[in-house]
Amino acid sequence: MAETEKIDTLQSVELAEGVEIRLRMAGPVPRAGAYLIDFIIRAALLVGGSIVISIAGVAIGGKVAQGLLMLAWFLMDWLYPVVFEAGKRGATPGKRIAGLRVVQATGSPITLGQAIIRNFLRFIDGMPVFTYAFGVTSCLATKRFQRLGDLAAGTVVIYDRIQAMPVTSAPPPIAAAPIPVGLTADETRALALFRERAGLWSEGRRAEIADQASVLTGATGVTGVSRLMAMAHWVQEKRD
Repeated sequence: MAETEKIDTLQSVELAEGVEIRLRMAGPVPRAGAYLIDFIIRAALLVGGSIVISIAGVAIGGKVAQGLLMLAWFLMDWLYPVVFEAGKRGATPGKRIAGLRVVQATGSPITLGQAIIRNFLRFIDGMPVFTYAFGVTSCLATKRFQRLGDLAAGTVVIYDRIQAMPVTSAPPPIAAAPIPVGLTADETRALALFRERAGLWSEGRRAEIADQASVLTGATGVTGVSRLMAMAHWVQEKRD
């Protein structure tokens, strides 16, 4: 089992209220491929821009043209990934082609600040001497393949074309059982929500939540979950 978890990049992430989703983390190899694609795109844009600026340099002057070239290089090297990753798709053109996306560790879209942090720290990941030894080492040493920039920004790179699915399916239908005591409106609503959201929780998480209502169900563990589900079913049938 330990070896399976080690080589499988499909990892569970627990969100608020115990909801669990699975994200397929991208390792160093596909990320390197995406980076290579982005490098080629940026190089092509810089070459094209350099030709235009060189021609315009006759009119605007050599020093101005040189300054524009340096500015273009800066924008491509530092802001190119930030602009794309902070956008709706959360990915540069290279990552989109490779089917990757940058998200928060919870699976949510990253913010502009996180995009800036992870990409401005790329300089450290690229050390020593632009070999990216620090970044690759960090990826291999962390469970979610996070380079130093990812660790600082709280981000991960995932496969975008694999849908994040709940860990477990919803429990099967169960016969309704009346509630033995009176409940407030909030308590009744919470009971109904338990049944509706039970499919998003693991079996252990359902039991943990149901144990909080053991006074109502008179049981804990799997038995408590079953009784709470039956009562919730009764509440919803009564509403209908």
